[in-house]
Amino acid sequence: MIDVHCHLNFHAFDKDVDEVIKRAFDKGIKGIINVGTKIDSSQKAVDLIEKHENMWAIVGVHPHHSDKLELEENWLQILEELAKKEKVVAIGEIGLDYFSYKSNGIVDPKLQKETFIKQVELSIKLGLPLQIHNRQAGSDILEILNEYKNNLQEIPGMFHCFAGSRKILKKVLELGFYVGFDGNITYDGMAPGEDTSLSDLAEYTPLDRIVVETDAPFLTPLPHRGSRNVPSYAIITGSFIAKLKKIPYASFAEQTMKNSEAVFDLKLNHD
Repeated sequence: MIDVHCHLNFHAFDKDVDEVIKRAFDKGIKGIINVGTKIDSSQKAVDLIEKHENMWAIVGVHPHHSDKLELEENWLQILEELAKKEKVVAIGEIGLDYFSYKSNGIVDPKLQKETFIKQVELSIKLGLPLQIHNRQAGSDILEILNEYKNNLQEIPGMFHCFAGSRKILKKVLELGFYVGFDGNITYDGMAPGEDTSLSDLAEYTPLDRIVVETDAPFLTPLPHRGSRNVPSYAIITGSFIAKLKKIPYASFAEQTMKNSEAVFDLKLNHD
């Protein structure tokens, strides 16, 4: 199992990140991808992977940060330099988010789109796949991706922490994207504003297009919900989806490993 999306570069792991990483590998995680959400966390993700085998980074600016002061004139240039570093495997997490959060509200959609488009174009320039953040903005994201579809990578990337309708999922798959599911698939009910359960979406998604992620420290799966999420919990999420698919966990883990390696062109060290 590879955790294709976590944030060990966040403050929640300042005190014990090395122990968390060791525990994940000891439990059977084969690889970890750390993801930036703005320039400083992207830099921290790159710094972290330099110290560990079978870890990679994804760098980018999350839609929540499209209006932050750090997006000064040279932010895209800085991001490009980070993206050229060894073991940086994608641009992300980038996208659009139209959900109104108590702490953040909704960032101006026009500004979100401008930031998203610039980073899609950067991914094309550098030949890197995308890791997409979408919350209640699927139609607008797909409209933008369709404009660039002929220039994206052969495997264009993945949608992180997928949620939405089957209609949106079908179009995402048709564009060639892979789909990530997280610990919230183990929760009862549906997230606010959604009308299709994550279990239904995972059942609909072909096995050869699924990847597993934690979004650690967030979205901790049951029975640990309420505590900090960690990469080793990707095994819990994987086991849950394997049961949905009615296949052995070992088969599910093997296939999703292959999927992860294909999307991000990962080179695992098996020593």
